[in-house]
Amino acid sequence: MELKLWEKEIPLANEKYDTPNKMTTYLLQTDKPLPAVIVIPGGGYAGRAPHEGEPISKFFNSRGFHSFVVDYRVSPYKKPVPLIDAQRAIKLVRYHAAKWKVDPDKVFILGFSAGGHLCASTAVMEDMCKFGDKVDEMPAKPNGAVLCYPVIDMANGFGHDGSTRCLLGHPTEEEKQFWSLQNRIDENTPPCFLWHTSEDGAVPVKNSLAFAEKLAEFKIPYELHVFPKGQHGLGLAEGTPDVSKWASLCADWIDNNF
Repeated sequence: MELKLWEKEIPLANEKYDTPNKMTTYLLQTDKPLPAVIVIPGGGYAGRAPHEGEPISKFFNSRGFHSFVVDYRVSPYKKPVPLIDAQRAIKLVRYHAAKWKVDPDKVFILGFSAGGHLCASTAVMEDMCKFGDKVDEMPAKPNGAVLCYPVIDMANGFGHDGSTRCLLGHPTEEEKQFWSLQNRIDENTPPCFLWHTSEDGAVPVKNSLAFAEKLAEFKIPYELHVFPKGQHGLGLAEGTPDVSKWASLCADWIDNNF
């Protein structure tokens, strides 16, 4: 089922740009509330990779979780528009929790690459999605965040230049530091699950390591997996047996810790 993120006016919309307004639902038949995983595909803030969307939701369905895929806005839209869309998705899931049989205290967000940056942004940033309807009264912060080969840094030379340009345009040094998400972690950051490959040539593993180091500094619970082999953008990594364990490990993390 597809539904609109915004039923009426789309905040910060530009009629000159492609403006998706959609979240696809993958709901299970259930008599009791279940956890929900909101999936944010990657694509360098320039697009949304299909293999990091529906297949991910179907996997989490197989593990007994509701799931959702968000078509968030990308370049030429700039910050904070993608974050507003992602926060709206979290709020929408909580708003419909009773109807959809979602446990509102077990709402997780999962993102890949630049989608991982967006996912991490919802975990560490303030609520920027306040446009006055009933949905926007819901909490915007997820209960947990899953960061899959995420872009984290935008200021210190180990992030992803394309993602930085597409999200920030021509940023000041202060803006780059603000959107380097290891700098935004505090005691209110929810638990996180991270995975990366050590030979990722597009988004260096240092992104995940820098984020995990700050989580440890603030004593935020986290689980981190670094696999020795595998290129960037693997999604479920079905063709890479070692890495493909990540999805089951992630589902176990949710089952065992929340």
